[in-house]
Amino acid sequence: MRADLTERLLRGLYSALLYVLVPVTVYHLIWRGFRQSAYFQRWDERYGIYRAPPIDAPVWVHAVSVGEVNAAAPLINALLARDPGRRLLVTTITPTGSARVAALWGDRVEHVYLPYDLSGAVRRFLAHFRPKIGLIVETELWPNLLFCCRDAGVPVYIVNARLSARSLRGYRVLRPLVGRALRTVRRVATQSADDGRRFVRLGALREAVVETGNLKYDIVIDHAAIDALAAEFRAEAGTRPVWIAASTHPEEEAAVIDIHRRLRQRWPDLLLIWAPRHPERFRSAAQQAIEAGWTVATRALTRWPDAGDAVFVLDTLGELGAFYACADVAFVGGSLQDIGGHNLLEPAALGVAIVTGPHLQNFTDIARQLERVGALRIGADADAVHAHLAELLADPAARTAAGEAGRALFTAGRGALARTLALVEPDLPAPDAKTARIGSAPFLV
Repeated sequence: MRADLTERLLRGLYSALLYVLVPVTVYHLIWRGFRQSAYFQRWDERYGIYRAPPIDAPVWVHAVSVGEVNAAAPLINALLARDPGRRLLVTTITPTGSARVAALWGDRVEHVYLPYDLSGAVRRFLAHFRPKIGLIVETELWPNLLFCCRDAGVPVYIVNARLSARSLRGYRVLRPLVGRALRTVRRVATQSADDGRRFVRLGALREAVVETGNLKYDIVIDHAAIDALAAEFRAEAGTRPVWIAASTHPEEEAAVIDIHRRLRQRWPDLLLIWAPRHPERFRSAAQQAIEAGWTVATRALTRWPDAGDAVFVLDTLGELGAFYACADVAFVGGSLQDIGGHNLLEPAALGVAIVTGPHLQNFTDIARQLERVGALRIGADADAVHAHLAELLADPAARTAAGEAGRALFTAGRGALARTLALVEPDLPAPDAKTARIGSAPFLV
């Protein structure tokens, strides 16, 4: 599909606005840098400037941050196994996503930050890495990126694609441009039929949209390693009741403190594992717990909580999934604050009963399925979340039933990886190595 006059006009206006906003991107990096120092580094990559010579990276996967990297892990592992003689290119936008890529694959993959959606920066990125196929994870709909890939002859697939009703509304202003950009995409492999319908409404070609399911169901969990971690945790913390508040956001922190205080009135030795969503909140969470009058341990400083600690702050990256196995019940954040929720399949995969707040628009389909089988309880507000947590802590049989229901749903949901690989196979470069095999390395969520 060639660019017509309307596309050129829309792209011109969009690009002109982005170039005017370049100083804002610099301010944003500085502002984020004061909260997370990694944002002060590698600015050249964000503008498509590379000091090393160009390289060939035939398969390129883009995953914006930690959640998307984790979701893409089964696919990336399978692609590495298919073609072990060739390195993949994985791009992210956030430093935490970059750190997760390094933790999972080290130097087995190339990694850079995806440049801002400036035409010149995107063209330099494509010229430097020369990808033959692009696999964009979930919902990264950057118009210049998609148009430049089309112009460079790079087929693009949006895999594990999801689009909430709120996100669809958010594209109102850019819908004419984003819709045209979507029509350049080879396939949109969606998590659910509802996601597919929303992508079509946004502008994707109906025949290009295919429901493949959610790659998160295909994560391979290293149960032996997780069981060993949980056993060591219990040896240090004792056999007392434990709940985890995972992926919490700033406006949820006061609720976490209040819920823990109320729960400890009934279970005085109750331990909270607290995992804030963003690293810049680690210190604040620990300080708030100290100010509440509790003894606090942190993963980075003390490694484990002891029998006298009331709060254990998980202030490291990449370990949240494993620590779900240490808890009797899990609260998944981003759901009391109007964020849209976070990954509910991690605790479900480990057989942990789940409680959330009401804001789950980013995980509507998964939340509906988990609630239907009894694995998830949704509280309308912080008081309701507290009530659900208290009920589950008081009822081991209910916790077990909820956990097993979630585990069974997770197991039954597998298959998206095979369907996604079959979909993208026609555009994958032929493997270099004769030892290529489809498989997936164990993935400690």
